Amino acid sequence: MNIIIVGAGEVGKHLAQSLSTQLHNITLIDHSEDVTASLHEKLDATIVSGNGTSATVLAENNVADCDLFLAITSHDNTNLVSASIAKSMGAKTTIARVHASVERGEWLFNHREHFGIDYLFSTERLAAVELGKFVRNPEGLVIEEIARGRIELQQLVISKESDIIEKPLSSLDLPKGVRIAIIYRNKGNLIPGGGDHLEPGDLVTLFGEPVKIQELSGKLNPETNKREEKNIVIFGGGEYAMALAEMIEGPEVKVRIMERSESECKRLSNLLQDTVIINGDATSLQQLREEQVGEADFFIAVSPDDEDNVMTCLQAKSLGTEYCLTLIHRPDVANAVYRNRERLGILGVVSPRLASNRDLLRFVETEKFHNIAHLQADVEVIQLVIKDDACVVGKRVSDIKWPNGGSLVGLVRKQLSIVPSGDDELQAGDAVYVVVTPESQKPFVKLLTK
Repeated sequence: MNIIIVGAGEVGKHLAQSLSTQLHNITLIDHSEDVTASLHEKLDATIVSGNGTSATVLAENNVADCDLFLAITSHDNTNLVSASIAKSMGAKTTIARVHASVERGEWLFNHREHFGIDYLFSTERLAAVELGKFVRNPEGLVIEEIARGRIELQQLVISKESDIIEKPLSSLDLPKGVRIAIIYRNKGNLIPGGGDHLEPGDLVTLFGEPVKIQELSGKLNPETNKREEKNIVIFGGGEYAMALAEMIEGPEVKVRIMERSESECKRLSNLLQDTVIINGDATSLQQLREEQVGEADFFIAVSPDDEDNVMTCLQAKSLGTEYCLTLIHRPDVANAVYRNRERLGILGVVSPRLASNRDLLRFVETEKFHNIAHLQADVEVIQLVIKDDACVVGKRVSDIKWPNGGSLVGLVRKQLSIVPSGDDELQAGDAVYVVVTPESQKPFVKLLTK
């Protein structure tokens, strides 16, 4: 692929490093001559010092022949204008990084549609999605967010107390838009049909909207409804805390944010209705004691300072907090903390840069598909894009003869994310998510791309 990246910050530089090893043609543009000068010897890419919003600069670097254009500087306006110009000049797929507040305001103004950009993302929200997985499932069963968090993969064990065991799946009143994709029983996988049933001890993999999955989880394992309210403390204000609090706050989740800046506390108070904002310093052990952080279920450090994040997690753990999570911005620190997380008593380490990298790589056609998650017994969730000449284009899901051993579980069309039903019609350009066994992987990929 011909790929142009505007912005050689941490996200852009790391992405260019990842892609340059996969035989893509990479052009990296940054306005700083000092930055570009330092990258010539480090990257197998064309390094350009120039203005990414200049049509002349983009034309000189063959934007019309660009398969993937990524504007990922730290400035919203630069990214929106650059990606919009690139799209108008012929770039096939354009992506722009934006501030979390832009994503939050999508209901008011659709920047993506206005500027003609294919995809917008914020590092803050992507990092919050990763942290949120641990909050919902600290004990380790798989949870994956796909389709920008609008579809969730979740695994749980069927309880003997469930009142829907031993009944055909076709007879169950399941929430609309939720799919039981896999049943793992007796060390084997079953892609269920309407005539199959659930048994106590089955490990099931669910796909659907997070709220609807939660509704179904209570029926499959009634123990989930008996859990007490979660008590969560977040250290650090800013957009990371804001995005995370929005994602996890709810009737059964008590969220408190500890932030040093009084002005930031006032801003968060105006935006978050169900979160308690505390103007305080979480790096102070005495303050943590006063706020009874040791009684919290989760302590999540998302401040801009990596060392403070690690230290406050250690202090919270020493006071008795059950689970500690930390955001780490610097890659060297992230790797070190991740390797030693068990010894430090830290449940999870999230890097905004790596979270962004993972999200963006799905647009890169290194292969015909991308691995999203590895499940038990070699089952995988893969993501691929339906080609223009694929035989499934224009057909309803129920009219397609699907290979055995797999299941279509998710579909993204522009900004629309759904768990497809039999009445949904597939279109060229749809990004689809499929659960496959090793035997069914090749037939599914062939069906959807040829």
